[in-house]
Amino acid sequence: MTTQTFSLGGELTINRLGFGAMRLAMGTFAGPARDPATGRAVLRRAVELGVNHIDTAGFYGRDAVWANELIRTALAPYGEDLVIATKVGPLPGPDGVPSGQATAGQLRGLVEEELRSLGLDRLDLVYLRVGGMTGPGGESVAERFAVLAGLREEGLIRHLGVSNVDSAQLAEARRTAPVAAVQNRHGGDADLLAECERAGMAYVPYFPLGGGVDGDSSARERLGAVAARLGASRAQVALAALLARSPSVLAIPGTGSLAHLEENLAAGELVLSKEDLSEVWG
Repeated sequence: MTTQTFSLGGELTINRLGFGAMRLAMGTFAGPARDPATGRAVLRRAVELGVNHIDTAGFYGRDAVWANELIRTALAPYGEDLVIATKVGPLPGPDGVPSGQATAGQLRGLVEEELRSLGLDRLDLVYLRVGGMTGPGGESVAERFAVLAGLREEGLIRHLGVSNVDSAQLAEARRTAPVAAVQNRHGGDADLLAECERAGMAYVPYFPLGGGVDGDSSARERLGAVAARLGASRAQVALAALLARSPSVLAIPGTGSLAHLEENLAAGELVLSKEDLSEVWG
C-alpha cells in the first residue's frame, strides 16, 4: 500500500488510508457476532500492509466479541507508529444499537474503559460523538467536550476530535480545546471539510464506501465506468476519489474479511486523472 500521509495534531504522522474497526466484531449492530480469530487476522494483515491508523470504539461489538479486545489481543504491544483513535458518547440500548448519549458525568468512566480494553495508558485520539443516531446539529457540545479537554490535561488523551457535528458545534468545541480531527458521515458538509483543511484538522468520513459518490444509482454507474476503464473495483475507485478530494481527508474503510481488506488497501496504489475525478463526482 502506498498513500500520502497526514500530520495529526501536527505531530503524529499517519497514512491517509487507515482501517475502521466497526465491522470487525459484527456486520451490523444487530449482529450476529463474527469469528474473533478472523478479526485478529484482519488486524494483523492491515498493519503488515502499512496501516498505522485504526479507528475504533468501545461500543463496536456484540455478545462476547468486541473490537477493542480484538485490537489489543491482535496487536499489543503496539508499534510506536500505530495511532489508535476511538470515540465516546454513544450508549448502546437493549438492542445493541448505540442510540443513547452519555452525560458529561459519564465520560470519564467511558474513557477509562477505553484505556482498559485497549491496554493503553494514553489514548492517541478521542472523538466526542454526539447526536445519537441522528444527524449533526441541534445541541451543545461544550460541557461534554470540556470533560474530555480536562482528561487531555491529565495526560489520559493525546488529541481530541468531534464526530457527527455541524460548523457551529465544531466552533463551540474549538473554543474549549484544540480539535485535531472531525469525523462525519461521508458525503457531508463541503464547507466543514474546507474549514478542516484551512485549520490543519483531519476530516475522517465514516461509511466511506456507503455514502457520497456511492450513494445513488447514477453515482454507482459513474464509479463503475471509471473502474472498468482502470481495471479496478468500484470500492477502490471510491476510496481513491475520496483521498483525492482533499489532503485533509483520512479514509477508514472497514471490513471483517481478509479479501476485502486487501482490495480496499490496494486503492492506495490507484491514481485517478482529473478526467476520472470529474466523472466520479459528476
